[in-house]
Amino acid sequence: MYNQRTEDTTKVYINEEIRAPEVRVMGPDGANLGVMRTWDAVQKAREIGLDLIEVSAKAVPPVAKIMDYGKFTYEQKKKQRDVRAHAFVAETKSVQVKIGTGERDKELKAERIDEWLTDGHRVKVDLFLWGRYKYMEAAFLTERLYRFLEMVQVPYKIAEPVQRSPKGYGCVIERDKAKPLPTAEELQRARAASKKARAQAGGGANEEDRQSTGAETETHHNTEATA
Repeated sequence: MYNQRTEDTTKVYINEEIRAPEVRVMGPDGANLGVMRTWDAVQKAREIGLDLIEVSAKAVPPVAKIMDYGKFTYEQKKKQRDVRAHAFVAETKSVQVKIGTGERDKELKAERIDEWLTDGHRVKVDLFLWGRYKYMEAAFLTERLYRFLEMVQVPYKIAEPVQRSPKGYGCVIERDKAKPLPTAEELQRARAASKKARAQAGGGANEEDRQSTGAETETHHNTEATA
């Protein structure tokens, strides 16, 4: 038998490392040069300044190709990168915010969404409702959800529109591939501009959220006092 090898099958054998006594030789241009003694094939490769590389150890006889080893390793790495790229599976990540979430927490959540969108994932964004917020008008709550989405700086589009869920309101977004991805510097500038705009608007939703949360707390206290 040609190959009784028990070593690591991922290793690439070249020239004198090839154990089989004879191999089927492929030329640099891909032409089939027929079956040759391994030693003769190695010498033929060296005559033209190339290597004999075993490319199919399980064939009978094994197949070896005459080519430059550096070029061979480059092509193998490129194939591996292509395989990994096609093997990528997009996931649907989740982020939850609620009325009363602090400004810095919302910024961190928006940055996380930017990262996921950049990586090619979808993101489910939920506005979690508690207490009396569950009974507020849908238009008001939907506007709060969209207001948070304005903090996301990677171009996106709505994959699944805003819908009511048992916990509140939510939608699914995905990267808008028709628009270029911003660089790290562009993201940083966009976030700074967004933060400045919210500050100039008087605190944006955060101030209103604190007032609403305070009103909710006061309502609970009045209820307990009455009881």
